[in-house]
Amino acid sequence: MSSTQGDALLAAVESGVRVVDLGRQLRVGMPQSPNHPAFSHALPRRHGDMRRADGGSAANDLVSMGTHVGTHIDALAHVSHDGKMHGGIDADDAGRGGKYDLLGVHTIEPMVRRAVLLDIPAFLGTSRCEGGYEITPDDLEGAAKAHDVSVRPGDVVLVRSGWGQLFDEGAAFMGHDTGVPGVGEDGAEWLAAQGAHTVGADTIAFERLARGAGHSLLPAHRVLLVEHGIYIVETLDLEGLAAVGRHQFTLVLSPLNIYGATGSPVRPLAVVPA
Repeated sequence: MSSTQGDALLAAVESGVRVVDLGRQLRVGMPQSPNHPAFSHALPRRHGDMRRADGGSAANDLVSMGTHVGTHIDALAHVSHDGKMHGGIDADDAGRGGKYDLLGVHTIEPMVRRAVLLDIPAFLGTSRCEGGYEITPDDLEGAAKAHDVSVRPGDVVLVRSGWGQLFDEGAAFMGHDTGVPGVGEDGAEWLAAQGAHTVGADTIAFERLARGAGHSLLPAHRVLLVEHGIYIVETLDLEGLAAVGRHQFTLVLSPLNIYGATGSPVRPLAVVPA
């Protein structure tokens, strides 16, 4: 975060704002993509295992997880197509040494950016999109017009499908038997044409997932990460933000500075007027 960004955020806080947490709580057993190591949390040392001479004691944690579990951001190193990553970088060569020097998550700058919420169920007049529903350019543009917002170059664009209402139901959120609503290839192209810097969704993947197909095809990832260099944030909690009714706001997001990683857990914050 630059000093200018920090000053702007401090001024906003001092003027009176509300902060809406868009991140999911990390818990053992939470729904996640089967392609990534699950979240695990243990206490290798508990209170009383060791006591100091003055009676003091401490408990310590051990956490293990994939970098694409819970609310997380995809670095450009996450996806390749026909052996090439963003910018035509050879994917095999880039991964030698067990890290991605060029497009790893350490290359993503902390964000304090203008953001917009495109609330698709509100535009369609429903509580949430159906499983397997493809969010089209017409839906995205219609939602923007319905809430009098525009997507500007450099914006973060968050797309609400309402599917996040099922997060606590686990398997239902994963949607293997029903499919999962999301932006398709055409919608991803529309977002890229608007100049989005980062996009995000309230689903397990920023994709329309067909019933029974799982993650077998991910065209939106190809369009966004590989072809246009647009970051993706997944498994957002957008219900609170939708309830506030703010469709334009400041987003604060910072990945963990893990050198060479393909992604990172994040806790995005929407800063809206109080």
